Amino acid sequence: MTISITDLATVRARHPEAIAEAAARRARRPFLGPGGRLMIIAADHPARGALSVGGRKLAMANRPELLERLLLALSRPGVDGVLATADVLEDLLLLGALDGKVVVGSMNRGGLAGASFELDDRFTGYRAEDLTRLGFDAGKLLLRIDYDDAGSLATLAATAHAVNAMAERRMPVFVEPFLCRRADGRLTNDLSAEAIATSIAIASGLGGTSAYTWLKLPVTRDPGEMERVLATSSLPAVLLGGEVNGDQEGTYERWRTALRQPTVHGLVAGRSLLYPADDDVARAVDTAVGLL
Repeated sequence: MTISITDLATVRARHPEAIAEAAARRARRPFLGPGGRLMIIAADHPARGALSVGGRKLAMANRPELLERLLLALSRPGVDGVLATADVLEDLLLLGALDGKVVVGSMNRGGLAGASFELDDRFTGYRAEDLTRLGFDAGKLLLRIDYDDAGSLATLAATAHAVNAMAERRMPVFVEPFLCRRADGRLTNDLSAEAIATSIAIASGLGGTSAYTWLKLPVTRDPGEMERVLATSSLPAVLLGGEVNGDQEGTYERWRTALRQPTVHGLVAGRSLLYPADDDVARAVDTAVGLL
């Protein structure tokens, strides 16, 4: 059954079982292709209340537009898959957009953007058993650590539990670690080389095994420091896109430099590719794929 974006609400209301049926018939592919690299489009921001892109405060609140951009991005050559929460992935399942794609479920979205409990980042999204049941390929979790906020400890413990649960199922899990701090009530991530290396060391040691753990890492302010930072761990890593802040070409160059490191196996980017400054999604995605 082929449906359009405008049909989604009707199908969900009348045939909720269609989601499980679409997951069961989805054509799968190996997690890593022949080239050993991954190009993943990220769209899990809305579930954490992070809806703004550039100057548009509610850009990602427009679901039909977000889905149109995702469908275009996923159709481009070299794009391996998508990272999102259940609502977005189920829309894409119903639209038939996930055949032959790597599907990564976002696991903890409870640390809402700007909330007092932002660092007590509860696992309110996919569980390991959900990802297995649906036949998805991997999970992703966010690990932000503020040494002055006790909520970070709860997130650390929950992260270790999730790493163990995924490893029991032999399913990769991307851990996205940051050291962060509050300034004027706002949480900011420390992107210095020292902070990123420290976060890598902490994330790599979580759980009873690291056999299925991948790291999802930002690029240091000075991309030349990435070699030293990535030497902190032998775990495979992908780069995260992050905010572009108007310097698209500069961002591409930083990605290009970091992608040369031997432990880096790909790129996971969201708003920077789905909502580029020139609004040309296809061009932005094709350029990112070319960096790999």
